[in-house]
Amino acid sequence: MSVIDRITDLRTRIRGAVTTPEDPTWDQARQAWNLAVDQRPAVVVEAADTADIVETVLAAREAGLRIAVQGTGHGAAARGGDLGDAILLRTSALRGVTVDPERRVARVQAGALWEDVVAASAPHGLVALHGSSPDVGVVGYTLGGGLSFLARKHGLASSHVTAIDIVVPSGELVHATAVECPQLFWALRGGGGSFGVVTEMEFSLLPIDEVHAGVLMWPADRASEVLARWRDLTDRLPEEVTSIGRLQSFPPDPAVPEPLRGKQMVVVEAVSLLGENETAALLQPLRDLRPELDTFTTGAPTMLLGLHGDPPHPVPAMGGGTMLAELPDAAIDAVIEMCGPGSGSPLIGIEFRHLGGAVGRCAEGAGALSCLQGRYAVFMVGAVMSPELAGALEQAIPATIDGLAPWATGGAFLNFTEMPIDASQAFGTTTIRRLRDIAAAIDPDRLMVANHQVRAY
Repeated sequence: MSVIDRITDLRTRIRGAVTTPEDPTWDQARQAWNLAVDQRPAVVVEAADTADIVETVLAAREAGLRIAVQGTGHGAAARGGDLGDAILLRTSALRGVTVDPERRVARVQAGALWEDVVAASAPHGLVALHGSSPDVGVVGYTLGGGLSFLARKHGLASSHVTAIDIVVPSGELVHATAVECPQLFWALRGGGGSFGVVTEMEFSLLPIDEVHAGVLMWPADRASEVLARWRDLTDRLPEEVTSIGRLQSFPPDPAVPEPLRGKQMVVVEAVSLLGENETAALLQPLRDLRPELDTFTTGAPTMLLGLHGDPPHPVPAMGGGTMLAELPDAAIDAVIEMCGPGSGSPLIGIEFRHLGGAVGRCAEGAGALSCLQGRYAVFMVGAVMSPELAGALEQAIPATIDGLAPWATGGAFLNFTEMPIDASQAFGTTTIRRLRDIAAAIDPDRLMVANHQVRAY
């Protein structure tokens, strides 16, 4: 009996869509946000509600199939492996968001995007610890930790989760909090998606009326002095300021502003919760380097969704990352040699996110990932516009990571790791052992297929 035969009755059991390779909409149904990832599951299910998720998990168990959950598919490459024996369970239709302004919490469905949360919370003067892309899924981002522009003051997004509803591999719908199912609740906050299918998530919001934020840009041939000046500045920035230093290449596209079109620039982004004058004083050492572009302004926190300039639509991409304990001049020189002007690197961007502050303080009871060790989280990305570029990036990303190895912590941040790795790289020995114990108890049959899978023993 074929896989399709084994799940034929699923169409009569759920409200959502069931798509097989024989259907004309197959290629659209199986496509991730990252267009470079060629997902080929046995079947695609697009859930219309929580009951659909329960029925799909039960059907997978009955048919001897696995379950791969996907909201948007930004990090789909991190899953790795063959999905031929798996149902790809899409939650993208479940985008409901409700905000309780009195309790300062948001409750989101499985497919909610950060732009949905911002739209619902901003009228109440409340802010979530969202990512830098408006169309990234809330659940996947938060299960992996979640590093926002407010992280140095307020920590990882996963530390602010207050409740999670999840369909575990047995098909049971479980409500997990610090009191109910505390072991599972601990694992889900930063431990990834190996433990079931999240249907709803609740997290606290912050009362923030305004921020001071923007970017400074210089031609890439000034990368050495700019990145060194930014690095020195990070040594004394207060926790209220989170910043990024990066090299960025802009395409020769008419949609790109003419001063940036087709050029490589060195960029500093920052978000400050301090007063305007205090923020300006902190930025002055960078402004002394006379940037060609300075967009810093004071405004509502909603402007943070567009600050990083991530693409607003699906793209083919390949990325990877590492964690640095330090960023000395030798490391900056290595980055410029590997990725700077004249390097020929296929990477279009490499960035260094300043950590420390609340991100670096591990809090008891805050979840499987309560902090990040290191001073900078590194992420690099390239556009996969041809098979030749794909091959070049497959070599360039590991080579760039290896080039930074002398200053690396040896750890990993799963949100910034888009290639398959052993999840133990992201957690200490005690934490990964505890996560594996929970995975073994909750998914002994290994039904779940997750990005950076936490493997049961």
